[in-house]
Amino acid sequence: MEQFRIFIVEDDPWYGEILAYHLSLNPDHEIFRYTTGKDCLANLAKKPGLISIDYSLPDTNGTVLLKKLKQLNPDIPVIVISGQDDITTAVDLLKIGASDYFIKDDNTKELLWNAVKRIKEHQSLKKEVNELKDELGELKEELGQKYDFNKAIKGNSPSILKIFSLLEKASRTNINVSITGETGTGKEVVAKAIHYNSERKKKPFIAVNMAAIPRELIESELFGHEKGAFTGALNRKSGKFEEANKGTIFLDEIAELDMSLQSKILRVLQERELVRVGGNEKVTLDVRVIVATHKNLLEEVKKGNFREDLFYRIMGLPVDLPPLRERGNDILLLSKFFLDEFCKSNKLSGISIAPEAQEKLMKYNYPGNVRELKAIIDLSAVMCDGNQIKNDDIYFASTSSDEISVSQEKTMKEYMSDIIKHFLKKYDNNVVHVADKLDIGKSTIYKMIQNKEIVLN
Repeated sequence: MEQFRIFIVEDDPWYGEILAYHLSLNPDHEIFRYTTGKDCLANLAKKPGLISIDYSLPDTNGTVLLKKLKQLNPDIPVIVISGQDDITTAVDLLKIGASDYFIKDDNTKELLWNAVKRIKEHQSLKKEVNELKDELGELKEELGQKYDFNKAIKGNSPSILKIFSLLEKASRTNINVSITGETGTGKEVVAKAIHYNSERKKKPFIAVNMAAIPRELIESELFGHEKGAFTGALNRKSGKFEEANKGTIFLDEIAELDMSLQSKILRVLQERELVRVGGNEKVTLDVRVIVATHKNLLEEVKKGNFREDLFYRIMGLPVDLPPLRERGNDILLLSKFFLDEFCKSNKLSGISIAPEAQEKLMKYNYPGNVRELKAIIDLSAVMCDGNQIKNDDIYFASTSSDEISVSQEKTMKEYMSDIIKHFLKKYDNNVVHVADKLDIGKSTIYKMIQNKEIVLN
């Protein structure tokens, strides 16, 4: 964590030392001491978060120095400490832009400590507000733009170009869309691309993973509930369909719904209205429905697991996403995209993929599809030495215990254990060499062995 830098400008060495020591009791503070206004101004490149100045300095006074500081950086907080209790001077300094004005006495240390704390909290809040504004600005930009599908979905293979053609057709109308494809092929990305290219793009896009919601809660989640509808229903709550009104609702893993919920969704889609759980009021809906599943819905209908009438209601325009193994050179195009994104987000210098590594990537069949490729590329970027991913830096999912699996959902600690075990086997349990190779402390490896998180062969 970056320390909070504080300048103390005080010509009395003893008093300056007292203030510096008191503020340094917080380990997050980095204190710099100066005895003249000139020295303070000369060191502004260090970007202090706050400056405390004595009003009477050998080369200037607090009013002059404060004006210069505010000219150079209007946002920097400046606290003025004076040996004289002059109300007029205090008022003038506050008008110029001083954050606070203290008189030198027994309470100054605590006053300064509290002022620093208050200023830090204010700056932190201001940063959060600015970040929120940036996020809202990005969201508005996303909602307001009509972007090309090939900017949201990376690829130029014949199979993916056919998908672009279907998505263009889907975006022109309000027809329901059913997206099928293996896990990890990007069904939600496609659903968002349809929504943000449609006339509903400025309205909500609400995604719901049907398989992730407990059965006893799913009706309330989808349709909302009234106050007192059940134990714990303390207030009225709108459901996902209401939240998506005028926009699009994306029902992922639709095949996982049990029959009772299927009939209720069918009724909502037919009537274009719903009734919240525990209520009687009818809520009119205008919502586009996009569904997705990795299963064959028609087969599920034949097996009796999915209602035929609901199937024909939601089928609309079918979009079947191709698995990554059938997309040819899209593998390399996506690899470069994921690698560039990883380097950008982690502030890494440009990393490329060696020709032999590209060949290795092209030969793999990617059971986890695009999601797995991203995990492989992210891990390869971490594992590579220098600025190029080599053949040995790429690890594929495997059922064998001596390989690193990146397609499964694991904790970072579990992935770390897998990586260390792989390298220990590769380098004959040479802990020192593996620690150096992975740029981690050898004590970390020894501790994991001691805790039986890693078992040496």
